[in-house]
Amino acid sequence: MKFSKLVLAIPAYLTLDYCSRRRFNEIFYREYRGMEEKWLRRQSQAVFETLIRPSLYPRAKLLIEQDRAEGYRPILVSGELDFALDRVVRYFCFDGVICNSLVFRDGVATGEVTRPLIAEDEKVAAMRRYASEAGAALDESKAYSDSLSDLPMLEAVGRPTAVNPGRRLRRVALERGWPVLDLR
Repeated sequence: MKFSKLVLAIPAYLTLDYCSRRRFNEIFYREYRGMEEKWLRRQSQAVFETLIRPSLYPRAKLLIEQDRAEGYRPILVSGELDFALDRVVRYFCFDGVICNSLVFRDGVATGEVTRPLIAEDEKVAAMRRYASEAGAALDESKAYSDSLSDLPMLEAVGRPTAVNPGRRLRRVALERGWPVLDLR
């Protein structure tokens, strides 16, 4: 997608994301069509070092280490693409990851995502499958999120926590008596 086209599409993407994270992902991930897998993986490493790593809150890593010390197995659950999360998973030493994967043919992205698309209710279904395979109980599990789009995920666990939440998630968390953490 050309930069000017992307800039013009931003209001539409924001509206779509507000209405449906699933639909947003389906449409946005189509923009990867034609991109080479090797190039995308190289770019994700650079993006991690230049943009993501400097924006990570040091207390987030400590929180994950504390959960591990308490006997939890930290699993990253995200609607993001796997190649974009690879360095994040390694940085935080997650035990596993539930996320989306682009479909590649002959090393080139088709713009499609491997089914099921991890978003909204499917995120919870994927968590249930993972927990079942791992012999874990979601009602004894923790989940953290900053976004109201993850409300089904937070509702699915026994120990939900809103972290640096947006206004709407903060309100829901306070109404339900969930912890609200500020890691900034």
